Amino acid sequence: MKNFLLAVIVLTLASSCETTDKQLSRRANRLHQKFLTVDTHCDTPLNLMGDDFELGEKNELGCVDFPRMVEGGLDAEFFAVFIVQGPRNDSAFNEAHRTTLEILDTIYNNIERNASLAELAYSPEDAFRIKREKKRAIFIGLENGYPIGTDLGRVRHYYDLGARYITLCHSGNNDICDSSTDPNGPENNGLSPFGEEVVKEMNRLGMMVDVSHISDKSFYDVIAVSEAPVIASHSSCRALCSSPRNLSDDMLQALKANGGVIQICILSNYIKTPEPNPELEYNLSELVERYGDPANLPEEDIENYKKERREIYDKYRRLATVSDVVDHIDHAVQIIGINHVGIGTDFDGGGGVEGCRSVAEMKNITIEMLRRGYTRQEIKKIWSGNLMRVFNEVQALAKQ
Repeated sequence: MKNFLLAVIVLTLASSCETTDKQLSRRANRLHQKFLTVDTHCDTPLNLMGDDFELGEKNELGCVDFPRMVEGGLDAEFFAVFIVQGPRNDSAFNEAHRTTLEILDTIYNNIERNASLAELAYSPEDAFRIKREKKRAIFIGLENGYPIGTDLGRVRHYYDLGARYITLCHSGNNDICDSSTDPNGPENNGLSPFGEEVVKEMNRLGMMVDVSHISDKSFYDVIAVSEAPVIASHSSCRALCSSPRNLSDDMLQALKANGGVIQICILSNYIKTPEPNPELEYNLSELVERYGDPANLPEEDIENYKKERREIYDKYRRLATVSDVVDHIDHAVQIIGINHVGIGTDFDGGGGVEGCRSVAEMKNITIEMLRRGYTRQEIKKIWSGNLMRVFNEVQALAKQ
């Protein structure tokens, strides 16, 4: 009899959990239909540079395409035009500028081929209109101010071509500011004098200043110089994960005082401090031993190398989870309030956690927020309200 009663209790609890999960999923679906959802950072344009990647089709490779945006209930995506940093001289700056223009052309062409599915957006109003038309809105951001070089006029050039934010630097220092991860340490003591002019020009144009990747000193300098709210397009909380790419609680407070917003990044290493993973390291080193230096591989070997590398990561990598991501959202909300937090995945740039490996699974973040008691209005703010408030304020302060 006791065993029978225990079985009944277990089945009842399991049924209750299943019902609750289904209810949360239905609620998440309804919310994503009713309000705008925005991801402020993906590196998908890198995939577009290949011949076999089409945004209008569901792709096995990559994290973002239009069918999966529909599936995951994501309305708007900021495509980051990412430029790897190279030498800092006029010739290299000009080459980086040409590459930037080439990537932009590729984005335009792909969206044009899929005009029934998506449209370029330049303002918050565009995103809301495009959602009403049941299409996906694509914004453009520039990740790394390196191609600006020392030519302030290029800021206006990129703005005119559709860029609505610039991440001031990437993993290395440039002529604008110091990076949080340059192996040689700081060289500008934060924001350079030229960097101050870049920030002021972005304010003048109505372009959002992105403080992700920049050093702590650079961050505080930007906060002091910018007349408009700033964004961290893909950063998380240092109190929960010690990466220098994340923002400390003091930095979060400064961001709040500025009126800005932190867009929580779901790249696993910025969500959860990585633990030693000898199996992963061994298999990656064995791969390099077999193929040689990836930078020097002949073209016919590159795809096989990339395929095997992905398989190794899929098998051995220990990812953070959606629950870990929402821990960062919780922390930021507790420190600076619900009005200064959003989401910037860094998909196709390393972003992805267990339960949200692509845009097709974005609703899982909403489900977890619902599970923790976030209200509809709070979730709306996190998915778009806070970012769009900043976006509108930045454009309203423009003095073009």
